[in-house]
Amino acid sequence: MKLSLQLKVSQQLTMTPQLQHALRLLQMPVLELNTQIQNALAENVMLESEEPELPDPEIEAPEVVGGELDDNAQWSDLQGGAGGDSWSDESRRPELADHSDETLRDHLLWQLEMEHFTPREVVIGQGLVDAINEDGYLTESLDTIQQSLREEASFSVAEIEQALQKLQTLDPPGIGARDLGECIRIQLRQLDSSVTGRDLALQITDGCLDLVAEHEYPTLRRRLAVSEEDLDTALLLVRSCHPRPGSAIQSATTEYIIPDVYVRKQDGKWTVEVNRSIAPRLKVNQTYAEMLRGDSGHSNLRTQLQEAKWLVRSLEIRSDTLLKVAMCIVERQIDFFEKGEEAMKPLVLRDIAEIVDMHESTISRVTANKYMHTPRGVLEFRYFFSSQLAANDGSEQSSTAIRAKIRRLIGQENPQKPLSDSKIVSMLAEEGTRIARRTVAKYREAMQIAPSSERRERPAR
Repeated sequence: MKLSLQLKVSQQLTMTPQLQHALRLLQMPVLELNTQIQNALAENVMLESEEPELPDPEIEAPEVVGGELDDNAQWSDLQGGAGGDSWSDESRRPELADHSDETLRDHLLWQLEMEHFTPREVVIGQGLVDAINEDGYLTESLDTIQQSLREEASFSVAEIEQALQKLQTLDPPGIGARDLGECIRIQLRQLDSSVTGRDLALQITDGCLDLVAEHEYPTLRRRLAVSEEDLDTALLLVRSCHPRPGSAIQSATTEYIIPDVYVRKQDGKWTVEVNRSIAPRLKVNQTYAEMLRGDSGHSNLRTQLQEAKWLVRSLEIRSDTLLKVAMCIVERQIDFFEKGEEAMKPLVLRDIAEIVDMHESTISRVTANKYMHTPRGVLEFRYFFSSQLAANDGSEQSSTAIRAKIRRLIGQENPQKPLSDSKIVSMLAEEGTRIARRTVAKYREAMQIAPSSERRERPAR
């Protein structure tokens, strides 16, 4: 047996305290990161915050199609009640305000997915939502909405009316009304029938609101044949309703989900920008750092100085990494931003990891609990990742896009001749998507869509 010495060169990744710290910050959502920074500022004298950046004034809430409603011009006249009471008193009737970052359209489309709407009703509901303005009123006639829907699906005006009535049960109360009277009736009908004055209030909304606006209370009492006390009670219920229900949702203030990056289109190109206003920017206090230079004492302050440098550098790494990953996602999913969910491309963590030259576990940390503000809503980073299936031309398609296509096909089907899973397979094949019948069934069940035998509607006799 012979002993010998050999020199071997190798590379090994060492998890230094600084790297561990950076990875922990990378995984934190915005609110937790902000708490961490505030604690560090309170405990470490070597840290100080820079002047915060003001929010970008160009970032606005998405616009909602639709103009002003004529009836709203007179609504201020309804605020005076019998006996001269004013309904505009904020202490009596505060303006409703939502503090999420979703638009009215987002809020309604989300409910269409969550509530018990059939795929066919979802398609109609999407057309109705597109015709609702920011005040919450339907601005297009049912005939016009029928013409905007797919002709092959044979949507009738009666079917659209039925879907509208179902949509009018959604939040906020009064949504989807065609005029002020209907808006108030929708809200009153949601009250219990035993509520005093409810039935009389419903009568007032049926052709009598002009008398209320003109303060013609004696004429109103004679027309309805009611006492002054009963009329006052009913008018209180009428005034308790919101004349512009859509405004309860319109807000660009984020309180619970704060986007880490903003994605928007400028001069024909998609751009990504890190949200710099979500947390204070830190720097090392140079005055204290200079005092320690050349001084061998104050070990505690030297430790704080080192920790301060680590934190500042770790925050820079976090910001740079977020930007890199977000830019890669947007570049890969440009078709989604341009065309919608059906254009989503397959994407896995490894794809991004290879582009930014990082480990998949690091990409997993970056995409956890991180959100981007886009023209299509506030979306989690992980929303853009999905498995892939082969297309007829040898390319790969996202499972997210395929589910969207299945949902579209079922939503546009003839209710008397619903599409079977096999038929959906053949229709997808015609569009260039190769998929097995059992996969269609799995996706359909995951979207809680019933099989064709249960979706079939019998023709009316």
